[in-house]
Amino acid sequence: MKILLSGPSLFWWSEKKKDELLKFWENYILIMETLEGNQIHVIKPVLPKLHSLFEYAVSEEHGQWLFHPSWHLCIYKRMFESENKILTKEGVIHFLELYETKVLPFSPEFSEFIIGPLMDALSESSLYSRSPGQLIGSGSPLGFKLQRFLVTYTSLLPEELKSSFLLKFIQKMTSRHWCAVPILFLSKALAGVPRCKALGLEGLLALRDVLQCTMVTHQILLRGAAQCYLLHTAMNLVDVEKVSLSDISTFLMSLRQEESLGRGTSLWTELCDWLRANESCFGGSSTCSSTGLQETCSLNAYVKNLVQKFIKSPAWETGENCWMPDWAEAKLVALMVLLAVDVEGMKIQYSERQRTQNVLRIFLDPLLDALAKLGRSAYMPLPKTDRCLQLLVTLLHTCVLRGSGAQDGDGEEFPECPADEVLTLLQGFIVSTSESISDFLLRRLTMNELSSVSDLDRCHLYLQVFAELTDLHVKAGWKRGNPIWRVVSPLRNASIKHLQDTDSGQALGRQVQRVVSMAALAAVCEAIDQKPELQLDSLDAGPTERFLASLQLNQMLQKPCPEEQSSVLEESSSSQGWGKIAAQYIHDQWVCLSFLLRKYHTLIPASGGELPEPILPAVQMPARTLQAALAALLVLPSDRVLPVFHCMKLLVPKLLASSESVCIEAFDMGWKIISSLSNTQLTFWSNLKAFVQFVFDTKVLTIAAKIKGQAYFKIKEIMHKMIEMSAIKTGVFNILITYCCQSWIVPVSNMSQVSLSSARSYSELVLEACVFGTVFRRDQRLIQDVQTFIENLGHDCAANVIIENTRREDHYVRVCAVKFLCLLDGSDTSHRSFVEDLAIKLLDKDELVSVSRTRYYVNSQQHRVKNRIWQVLLVLFPRFDQNFLNRIIDKIFQAGFTNNQASVKYYIEWIIILILHKFPQFLPKFWDCFSYGEENLKTSICTFLAVLSHLDIITQNIPEKKLVLKQALVIVLQWGFSHNFSVRLYALVALKKIWGMCKTMQVAELDALTSVIESSLNQVESAHGSGNAKKNWQRIQDHFFFATFHPLEDYCLETIFYILPRLSGLVEDEWIALDKFTRFTDIPLDAGCQRYLSPTQLRELRPGDWAQQDVGSNSGEADTQSEWTDVQKKIIPWKSNVPDLDLELVFQDRAAKLGKSISRLIVVASLIDKPTNLGGLCRTCEVFGAAALVVGNLQCVGDKQFQYLSVSAEQWLPLVEVRPPQLTGYLQQKKAEGYTVIGVEQTARSADLTHYCFPERALLLLGNEREGIPANLIQQLDVCVEIPQQGIIRSLNVHVSGALLIWEYTRQQLRRRGGTQS
Repeated sequence: MKILLSGPSLFWWSEKKKDELLKFWENYILIMETLEGNQIHVIKPVLPKLHSLFEYAVSEEHGQWLFHPSWHLCIYKRMFESENKILTKEGVIHFLELYETKVLPFSPEFSEFIIGPLMDALSESSLYSRSPGQLIGSGSPLGFKLQRFLVTYTSLLPEELKSSFLLKFIQKMTSRHWCAVPILFLSKALAGVPRCKALGLEGLLALRDVLQCTMVTHQILLRGAAQCYLLHTAMNLVDVEKVSLSDISTFLMSLRQEESLGRGTSLWTELCDWLRANESCFGGSSTCSSTGLQETCSLNAYVKNLVQKFIKSPAWETGENCWMPDWAEAKLVALMVLLAVDVEGMKIQYSERQRTQNVLRIFLDPLLDALAKLGRSAYMPLPKTDRCLQLLVTLLHTCVLRGSGAQDGDGEEFPECPADEVLTLLQGFIVSTSESISDFLLRRLTMNELSSVSDLDRCHLYLQVFAELTDLHVKAGWKRGNPIWRVVSPLRNASIKHLQDTDSGQALGRQVQRVVSMAALAAVCEAIDQKPELQLDSLDAGPTERFLASLQLNQMLQKPCPEEQSSVLEESSSSQGWGKIAAQYIHDQWVCLSFLLRKYHTLIPASGGELPEPILPAVQMPARTLQAALAALLVLPSDRVLPVFHCMKLLVPKLLASSESVCIEAFDMGWKIISSLSNTQLTFWSNLKAFVQFVFDTKVLTIAAKIKGQAYFKIKEIMHKMIEMSAIKTGVFNILITYCCQSWIVPVSNMSQVSLSSARSYSELVLEACVFGTVFRRDQRLIQDVQTFIENLGHDCAANVIIENTRREDHYVRVCAVKFLCLLDGSDTSHRSFVEDLAIKLLDKDELVSVSRTRYYVNSQQHRVKNRIWQVLLVLFPRFDQNFLNRIIDKIFQAGFTNNQASVKYYIEWIIILILHKFPQFLPKFWDCFSYGEENLKTSICTFLAVLSHLDIITQNIPEKKLVLKQALVIVLQWGFSHNFSVRLYALVALKKIWGMCKTMQVAELDALTSVIESSLNQVESAHGSGNAKKNWQRIQDHFFFATFHPLEDYCLETIFYILPRLSGLVEDEWIALDKFTRFTDIPLDAGCQRYLSPTQLRELRPGDWAQQDVGSNSGEADTQSEWTDVQKKIIPWKSNVPDLDLELVFQDRAAKLGKSISRLIVVASLIDKPTNLGGLCRTCEVFGAAALVVGNLQCVGDKQFQYLSVSAEQWLPLVEVRPPQLTGYLQQKKAEGYTVIGVEQTARSADLTHYCFPERALLLLGNEREGIPANLIQQLDVCVEIPQQGIIRSLNVHVSGALLIWEYTRQQLRRRGGTQS
């Protein structure tokens, strides 16, 4: 024991503790052997024994390990590396739960194991899936366990080891490419670690590297959330005394402000509070020392110095042709300025608001001073002007509030001032310098000062500033004569003059100025388009409009000649990027043209005809312009085509009737571009929206439907291609259906006839939207679940506030369609016509799905589609009149006879109840449904009996109810005698309801039936025992459809789309929560629409309240029992070594290599037909070592049913083919070889199995499933053996019979060998 006190041993023994040690090793070997089987149902009961291993291995007296912990870690490593992901997940969860129940001594090996194998295992995304029964968005159980584990483990670590462990943990996160889900939950776990001074500069740099890992994923919301958690980690774990403010600011720049760190969010507030609390504690840096400050540097001093250094241009950044500075530094300065201002705001009282202004002014003085001199100082270094303007733009972008404070003015985050005080001050400061900035911009853009390729980036910056200043002046209150007003006209005129000048050749400076002038003209057009106040001319076409309309479209810029360029560097730079520059030039042309077409869209000839001498050629010659647009699509890169699509939107409606082929070409070319962009996130969605707007424009759809030409079919073809693309790229169909429904809604009140007549021509679009939704792969469902979990965090996760919710989930397609249908008015002729057409198509689709050969099972795609069809029919029902129902009632009743899943049955029953309630005249047709023969109806009659159980609702509008009650009672009594148990149950439920109504109404004519009905109901109510009949009677009465559901009061969107799918066992993917209808604001809510919320107690029910499943009292025993007394231990069928190449050996040799004992028993199954029986026999023969299995046809081995039962036994057992006609010869041959032929059959002279002694060489002949062994073969048998039986049934299944005889033969042979050996 002395060795033990110094540390854990790999192995030790003690006579005093031999019982405990034996138990330890027995359990250890059992666990390791069980793990080899890889079967989770066998392994799971063994896992509790792991706890006892820890109890034996830890000395409570000395608080240390007796056995080396690597023994335990070997078990976990084996589980983590299993091919069975369920086993891996069980192993990870078991490991993470270790510290929840016990305190283990510290071991370096444990820390290494966590950093190594555990984190490797945690990289598997599938581990984070929800547990069965968990709601979508409730979060990953493993993720929560990981967070608890990390918090507990780090709290138990010695302080001197905590820092190194956390640093290694974070560094491990940088060592591989992580998927979105694992990196999110690892970051969340780190963020939960309690505050401690664990990380220095190295840890902060490691966290920055982890941030780079999060950027790999395309899942923007998960990426943003992970960044939020990593920033929380930094605030919790970084020792501020070991890092400087410069280090912190560099780390913050690794975060994407558009995804995580937005001003006004709770995360921003926490960061400000953290900076305020630690302001005096940050370590020194070169920045602080250079300013002569103390060891620690205050935030204000750091930021003030940061701005000064940024504005002051370095000596090496001079010269006219130097490249523009990188934006990253400007973003860093802007971020730190605004953080420092908000930190200062937290320190002061509300009455000291002037101080915020002073602090901001002190920070920005160098910037404002430089901006004020821009217009006057012609010799200010270019890099300095670039930096000033970059900082101006980034300050305005970063300052915009993203949080709740911006929306509701909540003063809690910044108690010193209203939420937008800083932004207002900043805008005021910039407006005060706008005259100087405007003069500078005008000079630089018009005076040929931009002459090199590097100047084109400056041009882009200047135009950004121009747009920001325009926006600021509009927000501040537009005044004629303001600086922007004065700049617009000369900028436009100078740009046109430069573009008209064609005498300057192809010199680089001239070409660059043309690009700048076209970009400036496009910026002016966009500004006028968005701010009509800037419109200087009347609506009549002036010189500007005439120039734009006469532009030579798609004119390519010639690449400058090398000899005209100033340097080798300039030559290489300009040549490499000239294609991009030329594309931008064409792009800007089309921006100007789209402005012109919008302004003068009334002048575009409607018939496509062209004027002989047009004033505005591009507008009045639309065919030529559209041809130019097609040419532009060929030369422009995909991310530059947006303005061309905008022009097409205005041109195509005018030309579709007269130039259909050109329009079709436009559709085709546009779709090719969209298809090629499907993997490009940044430009795909904006281009898709523009494409949809020009192809599916209401005017285009109306004209195409009227002509019914090729364009009509091309539009439908594109529509179906977009729906197909949605199955791969979620969100495509959302944009299409939303745009179409919005355009059809606009004229609902005034032009409904025109609008919905067009919509009716494309009603299959709405039909597809009503039933849309793919069955997600497991990985896709996991991403959806985790995204919902993050969204449910609300404002607690800053990513939710900053990242726009695009509503791209599949649910929103159906939500859009349903809200659109709710807006339709049944009293309007065109609306009613559209609804009726859609309803017929829905019923046809339901019939098509019903007759489909595709497998129809619970939650299959077919089940989901049928479910969605009947949901929409229920929504449409209030708009059905009696005449229309006359046309479709037979189809609805026919659907009731179809074999449907439970949820679909409920919807069909519900709509039948509503029809009969509103239109009792359909009752005779309903009674006819019960007149089919019982064989034809089978259990589908339950649908109609369920309808009868709501007879009180059906008869509400019937004055004379007695005749209906009498008819219903006759039908129910008739079906109460059905042979089918389920039918009898449904009939009894309906009988109970109807008889209750009869007694209430005191129907005298039925008094004669009182004794019979009362006694029947009393008998079923008072049935003794706890058998299934009693249980099912109670359950069906408690079923929500009979006990709680009210067909009228529960008629609402919540019941149709959320409550009923939830209660009827549909997968959560099909539950559309009510808030999705309210969140989706693209389609308005109709005031007259059926109410949204269910007023009954239906929503309070849980699926467990009515699920008709037998749940035993010990169903949870497997999870609750701490350790099983006995567990499964499967045989491991191998010897010491089995070479892989031996798989090619013949069966007997292979079996010998495996150490199998081969008997002399041959089983002949040539007479057996069913693959299941043959597969089961094959498995039985292999297990008991039969010499061979004889079958009638070896092709049966390829049958799936055979393989399902044989579980690969055919690979280890000799199979011989002997066809039934050849059996007589085969049996005679075996007799000659010394075999006794034994038949398994009941004959007059058959022997009892219990008394029969099998010879060693035995051939067992099994009979056919139905006919047994034919008479001619019975004559070939040496003996017949029959199995004694006690029951009434005459025979056993042939596989079972064969198995019993094979086992009896094996048992006798084993006893003989045992006796010989003894």
